[in-house]
Amino acid sequence: MWEARPGRKAGDCSDEVTLSCKGAKSRTSGRNLRSTGTKARTHVDRLRASNTDLEEQLKASRRELAEAREHLAEALEQQTATSEVLQVISSFPCDLEPVFQSMLENATRICDAQFGNLYLCEGDAFRIVAMHGAAPGYAEARKHNPLVRPPPDSALGRVAITKQPAHISDVKTTRSYIERDPFLILGVDQGGYRTIVAVPMLKNNELIGAILIFRQKVEPFSDKHIELLSNFAKQAVIAIENTRLLNELRASLQQQTATADVLKVISRSTFDLQAVLDTLVESAVRLCDADMAAIHRLRGSIYEHAASHWLTPAIRDYTTKIQFEPGRGTIAGRTALERDVIHVTDVQDDPEYTLGASARAMGARTMLGVPLLREGIPIGMIVLMRRVVRRFSDREIDLATTFADQAVIAIENVRLFYEIQEKSRQLELASQHKSQFLASMSHELRTPLNAIIGLTEMMCTNAARFGTEKAQEPLRRVNAAGTHLLGLINQVLDLSKIEAGKLELNPQSLQLAPLIDDVVDTARQLAGQNKNRLVVETQENLGALTVDPMRLRQILLNLFSNACKFTKQGQVTLRACRVLADGRDWIDLAVADTGIGMTAEQQAKLFQDFTQADSLTARRYGGTGLGLAISRKLARIMGGDVTVASEAGKGSVFTVRLPVGLEKSAAV
Repeated sequence: MWEARPGRKAGDCSDEVTLSCKGAKSRTSGRNLRSTGTKARTHVDRLRASNTDLEEQLKASRRELAEAREHLAEALEQQTATSEVLQVISSFPCDLEPVFQSMLENATRICDAQFGNLYLCEGDAFRIVAMHGAAPGYAEARKHNPLVRPPPDSALGRVAITKQPAHISDVKTTRSYIERDPFLILGVDQGGYRTIVAVPMLKNNELIGAILIFRQKVEPFSDKHIELLSNFAKQAVIAIENTRLLNELRASLQQQTATADVLKVISRSTFDLQAVLDTLVESAVRLCDADMAAIHRLRGSIYEHAASHWLTPAIRDYTTKIQFEPGRGTIAGRTALERDVIHVTDVQDDPEYTLGASARAMGARTMLGVPLLREGIPIGMIVLMRRVVRRFSDREIDLATTFADQAVIAIENVRLFYEIQEKSRQLELASQHKSQFLASMSHELRTPLNAIIGLTEMMCTNAARFGTEKAQEPLRRVNAAGTHLLGLINQVLDLSKIEAGKLELNPQSLQLAPLIDDVVDTARQLAGQNKNRLVVETQENLGALTVDPMRLRQILLNLFSNACKFTKQGQVTLRACRVLADGRDWIDLAVADTGIGMTAEQQAKLFQDFTQADSLTARRYGGTGLGLAISRKLARIMGGDVTVASEAGKGSVFTVRLPVGLEKSAAV
């Protein structure tokens, strides 16, 4: 489109064109026109070049955008694959198979591989634990022989040596393949793989396995593919460690639960050893992943069946009949001989095992024997068996050892119980014999003592008649000694009757006041010996009491004698009252003194046969230590009791509490 030049009108253009045409025939004008055309062409060329540059820049930008989109898609795909694997790990914390399958599936898909394998280290070999996309023939062959030892120049072999990723572009170029190594020949012929990449699975720089992916054509993997596969290997290590920790925690909880269950059975079945042993073998089978378990106990010099679990009736019948002696021919005998854990990988291949036919009949392969040791002596053993060749782990052996220790505890508890029971029976029998002897001897001694006492009394009373005035004082001493000895014999006789359960009561309903007066009259002589003052404080209208009057009188006189003996120039008080306690009517008879009193330690020794507060008191004040013991026993037979309250240096209070109506008690 034509436009007017600046400073001119639009109509001037036609004049300019006319003048140009008119002067076009001149040379000068021609040259000028050619120059103007050249400049125009140059300008157009420049415009064309600029457009070309812009097109190139646009193409470059499009390529960069496409590459960015491709990288973004790859990153998104990798992130999605990682997320899927992590989700599988969280969904199956105790099962590694789905985790490994998810890893191999994502790795082969993202890395454009045909199939993949995952191996775990097992000693100096590798065990294949997961495969994805493998040809059926190759997969079947690997499952049939899962444990492999790859050649050193294979991808798996290089990983085992260097702990670094290994990449082989064409496996047919390796020396091992050329030399027809079976490991590689199987992979190429059955699996059809050519290009391999293997990455290590490392835990604290320790090789625990490897992940391999394969292409069935010669096409090397990129660095990004190797990096992605390495990330999957790290996730596999995390999954394995998580599973291990969780399984260990679960096993520990199961072990603690089983131990607690066994201890609970032991505590509840102290005298039922069979229940404890049955629980132990059941727990051993379940927690040690065994097929059978049995416990054998020592009987004399041989070991016999005591408990078993998961044995067929025929095998159980056979096991209960067989007896084991220490020796290397059986697992039980070898355990008793060695006094240590015996672990045989396969008894059917053990040349020392003499029960080969029985082992084949039971299907026994791997066996474990753990001794039941008491002070280093095997009193039995627990034997575990598997029907497959698979050794027991250290944890399972430790658990079986724990069960063996618990079996020893249970056996010892029962043994000690029966020993104590037998000794108690023997002691009871000896006590009965002692009581019978004391009762018999007491009767034999009382007869001559009564004669001596009667004769000395008669000779003292009739000294003038018999001419024994000069011997009167010695005769009184003999009479006093005989009377004292008779009292001791009577106490021993009472004690023997009580222990033998032959003491008979003669209960009577009587008024309590007259009985108290009678006892106090007798006690005044005792109080006067140490110049003590005797005081009686009784409640009015005490009423009647059903009791054996002779035994109540004996109890009160014992308490008075005890109070007067340990009190000098003091006061001995008898307090009697009726009380209501535990919904019943009682009579309380308390004998209080202002004597030497007792410490808490001394009080703890009271009421024991032939025992006094301490040896110093016994030497100073004398006595046999039977009076208080017999008094309490008599009170308890009559349904009551004798208690004491005392403080050293301030005296003591002994209280007899008896029911108003006599109720004979079995507590003696």
